[in-house]
Amino acid sequence: MTSSDTPPPEPDRPRATSSDDRRPSQQGGGELDELRRRVSELEGARREPRHWLRSLGSVLLIILASVLALLAVVAVWANSIIRDTDRYVATVAPLASNPDVQQAVTTRVTNEVLKQIDVDSLVAELSRAAAQKGVPPRAASLIGDLSGPINSGLKELVSSTVMRVVSSSAFETAWTDANRRAHTAVDKALTGSADAAVSLKNNQVAIDVAPIVAQVKDRLVSSGFGAAAKIPDVHTDFVVVEGKDVGKIKSYLRVLQIIGNWLPVIAVLIAAAGVFLASHRRRALIGAALGVFAAMVVLGLCLTVFRTVYLDHLPPGANQAAAGAVYDSLVKFLRSSVRAVGALALVTAVGAFFIGPSRAAVFTRHFCSKGIGAGRDVAASAGLRLGAVGRFVHRYKRWIGAAILAVAAIVLFTWSYPTMAVVIWTAVIVLVAFAIREFLDTAPA
Repeated sequence: MTSSDTPPPEPDRPRATSSDDRRPSQQGGGELDELRRRVSELEGARREPRHWLRSLGSVLLIILASVLALLAVVAVWANSIIRDTDRYVATVAPLASNPDVQQAVTTRVTNEVLKQIDVDSLVAELSRAAAQKGVPPRAASLIGDLSGPINSGLKELVSSTVMRVVSSSAFETAWTDANRRAHTAVDKALTGSADAAVSLKNNQVAIDVAPIVAQVKDRLVSSGFGAAAKIPDVHTDFVVVEGKDVGKIKSYLRVLQIIGNWLPVIAVLIAAAGVFLASHRRRALIGAALGVFAAMVVLGLCLTVFRTVYLDHLPPGANQAAAGAVYDSLVKFLRSSVRAVGALALVTAVGAFFIGPSRAAVFTRHFCSKGIGAGRDVAASAGLRLGAVGRFVHRYKRWIGAAILAVAAIVLFTWSYPTMAVVIWTAVIVLVAFAIREFLDTAPA
């Protein structure tokens, strides 16, 4: 074969890649995909299933608990005002020193006293006395024309005398005693155990005010108003509750007692059920606390709005300033309860937030822990040895925290009428207790 018969050399072609050559890259991508799939499965396994019925039930229970919390605060307040005489007296006693109430009482008593004094008879008696003294007939007739000025001067004299009585400490005592007797009378009448001082006639709760009129009469006489001695003994009934409402109140009083005692517990249990049913319980706890806080804000706004409506619907001639003072005094403890429950709900929401995994919560916990740990190290370098106490606290740290919270809850629930100050100081003491727990916690070497 000649060189001309030799076939030309074939051009270089890319060598086919075998399956073995491609396996490393394909296997690497497959392993990465497999790893991602397994991670997603593990995350899905850790994530609790969020059933919409469960979430809806939790939301409904929390809303119901918030509404019941609002009703519970009102029920407890109403029950305390009706059934607790000391509570009622503490509510209305400050009104005795209120200027608007003093003015209203002065006007009421002055008008009642003037009704018992016959000015025309006094003028006629003065004219006869002048005639007997030899006063000229023309001058005696002029005395008869002085009924208007005498009436005005008599009103001024009675009003100033009553104001001095009302402004004295004796009036405060009389006011407190009268309100105590009135509240006891209403309570006895509503519970069906009325005595001689309390009558229930024609479905009316009535109190004989003769002792109060007698005290006012004696004080007017001792103040120099001799004409008050002629005021006869007045035996009249002061109607506290009118007509058919008495029967309704007697029927609902027992229900009010039951609600006032158990509705707060029911509200707490329903809120706990809503939190337990939720998929994210910590978030549900924050939502329940904020729901109760919102309910207290709504109740506070309603009290303010109702005050305006109440004053706008007073009968003509009523003293609006005195009526406003009475309203503010009656709802004073209700507002205090609203602030206390709102503060407790807000503290609960803040506490639930700071035990969560958010960046702010983690940073706050870490900052506090490091600060307390630094203080413990300084104390240890100064010779402090915790020893068995530190090991005990480290071992039962969770149980100690639960005990602190349980004691705080018992204190708040057993306190007769907790205020916002009580709630805040309880929260402060709880924080101090947790700080002490952290300080005593020494991790094993």
